[in-house]
Amino acid sequence: MDNFRQTRRPVRRQTTEGFLATAAGRPGGVLAARPDTTSVAPAEPESLSALGPKPETAPPELPSNPDNSEANIKLDLGLPGEAVESHPKRHMVWRKQWSAVRRWTFRTAAIMLAVIIGVGGFLFAEGYMKLHKVFNGGGNAVSLQKNVDPNLLKGEGDGRVNILLLGIGGPGHDGSDLTDTMMLASIDPVNNKVALLSIPRDLWVKMPNNFVGNYQKINAAYEAGKYEYLGRIDASSSNTKAVEAGFQAADGVVSQVLGVPIHYNVLVNFQAFRQAVDTVGGVTVNVPTELYDPTMAWENHGSPILAEPGVQTFDGPKALRYVRSRETTSDFARTQRQRAVLLALKDKVMTLGTLSNPIKISNLMSAFGNNVVTDFSLSDMSRLYSLVKGITNTNVTSLGLADKPNDFVTTGSLNGLSIVKPRAGLFDYSEIQAYVRSQLKDGYIVKENARVEVLNGTSQPGLADTEAAELKTYGYNVVKVGNASTANHGQTVLVDLTNGKDKYTKHYLEQRLGTTAVSQVPDPTINTQGVDLVIILGNDEIINSQT
Repeated sequence: MDNFRQTRRPVRRQTTEGFLATAAGRPGGVLAARPDTTSVAPAEPESLSALGPKPETAPPELPSNPDNSEANIKLDLGLPGEAVESHPKRHMVWRKQWSAVRRWTFRTAAIMLAVIIGVGGFLFAEGYMKLHKVFNGGGNAVSLQKNVDPNLLKGEGDGRVNILLLGIGGPGHDGSDLTDTMMLASIDPVNNKVALLSIPRDLWVKMPNNFVGNYQKINAAYEAGKYEYLGRIDASSSNTKAVEAGFQAADGVVSQVLGVPIHYNVLVNFQAFRQAVDTVGGVTVNVPTELYDPTMAWENHGSPILAEPGVQTFDGPKALRYVRSRETTSDFARTQRQRAVLLALKDKVMTLGTLSNPIKISNLMSAFGNNVVTDFSLSDMSRLYSLVKGITNTNVTSLGLADKPNDFVTTGSLNGLSIVKPRAGLFDYSEIQAYVRSQLKDGYIVKENARVEVLNGTSQPGLADTEAAELKTYGYNVVKVGNASTANHGQTVLVDLTNGKDKYTKHYLEQRLGTTAVSQVPDPTINTQGVDLVIILGNDEIINSQT
């Protein structure tokens, strides 16, 4: 990830992650789209009846005995119409029979318990192996921990959990390793919020290697990394290291575009998506307008109408058609449908308690098989589930880079190939990154909401305004901007007036400014009323801003 990171002050401070472009990687997408077969770049430019014998007669019943005297006890030994008075020998016979019945009952119960434990143990072992096959570990997000040490956070943005969801066609489909669905699920575990951000599959980017060309659509990044590791094109390969290389390649490119780190990946193909929807009994979606696509009629019993408007429940195949279609709409509209279905699936999973039900988990794992890969560990997934299950859809934001008024990408043509590019210019992701930072604010910065004052301690005009504007895009609460009483500060100073209360904000600013906070303001004339942290920019900031 460090190879892709862009630091603002490389000379004197630690490299920050968070909202800076990175390149580490790992598995991705819940929803898959119609594959783009173009992967060569143009020129650059149940029974227990057998457990044991049953007694021939029902166990003898003990009649009521008000005075508890043996003489009054009558026993029915099964002779019709005959009540026999108690006799010592006959009483002993009954006691032996009753004892035998009790032994049989106990043994039967013991056998049943053993069977239950045995079957349960088998199911647990089977489920455990299936879970480990899917959740094989490798990713890492510090913010999944409780009571995170600020020193573990490398930069703004590490207070979130960023998961890259990648959807592929899988075996039997053209371009089966093209990630025709790319979506970032960014979770704020501090404030219990989630953002879903769709990444246009046709975005033209620089590839991590030259296996499919130096430049290509972003949906080819995963296969480029995977195939380079294998040294050949082999969509059928499930080599773990090759998949990891694919994740690393995709993560690096996505980090360059969005300016955020990728902590985990989930890779899902068509079959797993269909089966996941069917396993939870379908998903309920509110379709805004009719979805008409004659190119997919052959998959829809000959009907070109894939979905009628209104609230309805989709089974697996119908949900897949709904999220794949793009011939009669646009890729941007399709990403909106994908986010809607993903939210519906999340709702159904949480409502049914799927992830806390062993049988449903077993069904999901059987359905997934080799069709899902992720670098979540079981412990990470368990922690994430405990976080997400309490997040309602009112706290889930759906974002797109082409959704007005925040449309930062547009379609274009390059050497006759239809592509998506930033409005700011080819490979210029500055507007995209500023927007993403503003939407995916670090959870700790938001939680503390520390009041920051920025002062210009140099002779260069506008320095404080520029710094304040950038800090705001990261979510800092800048409340004052102005000039210091003197303009000869050589080094930037950070003053913490909270006695360490806003420890996360202080830590991030220390990293950003390359300094250590002090507790006293060097100039007593500075008005610090209503402020928690004060930044006095020095001449070193001018040098670093020019680097």
